[in-house]
Amino acid sequence: MRRRPNLLVLSGSTRGGSYNSRLAALLARELALRDAEVRLISLADYPMPLYDGDLEAARGVPEPTLKLADLFMASHGVFIASPEYNQSVTPLLKNTIDWLSRIRDDRYRGLWTGRVFAIGAASPGHFAGIRSLMHLRLILENALGARVLTQQVAVPNADKAFDERGNLGNDKATAQLERLVTALIDEAARFT
Repeated sequence: MRRRPNLLVLSGSTRGGSYNSRLAALLARELALRDAEVRLISLADYPMPLYDGDLEAARGVPEPTLKLADLFMASHGVFIASPEYNQSVTPLLKNTIDWLSRIRDDRYRGLWTGRVFAIGAASPGHFAGIRSLMHLRLILENALGARVLTQQVAVPNADKAFDERGNLGNDKATAQLERLVTALIDEAARFT
C-alpha cells in the first residue's frame, strides 16, 4: 500500500485577494479531497531580504529561508502558483527561489531533485499567466534540475473565474486542474 504523499502548496503572491493565492487554496483543497497530506503556506510567513551576495557572505542564508527549505524537504511534491509580472515571475517568488538555491548545508541536499514540482497561474488577462509559467519552468528545470510536471493549470480572466466557494467556472481550467492534481499525487507518491 502506498503512503499518502505530503504536498506543499504556495503562491508567489502575498497580495490580499490574489488570484494565485485563490488558485493555490483551490488546489490544496482538491489535493486534500484526494487524501493527500497538504500544507498550504504564505510566503509572507517567510520574509527574506532581497538577495545580495555580500549580505549572504556576511550573515549566511536567512533563518526564514531554512525554515521554508525544511518544508520543502518534508514534502514529496510542491505546487507553486505563479503570478505574472512583466511577462515573468514575481520578484517575491524569484527572490525566494534565489535564496533557497544558495543553501549549501548537506541536510538540504536534494532540495530541488528529491520531489516533484507542479506549477500554475491565474491572471485577469487572456494569456492566463502562461509567460510566467514558461520562466518558472525554465528556472526550476534548467537552473535547479527539478522535475516539473508537464501538466499545468493556467486560469485566464481570473477576476471572473472563481465563484463564491472558490471553485473555477472555466471548464478548460477546471480540466487542467483535475489533470494536474492527479499527476501531482501520482508522481509525488513515487517519492514516499
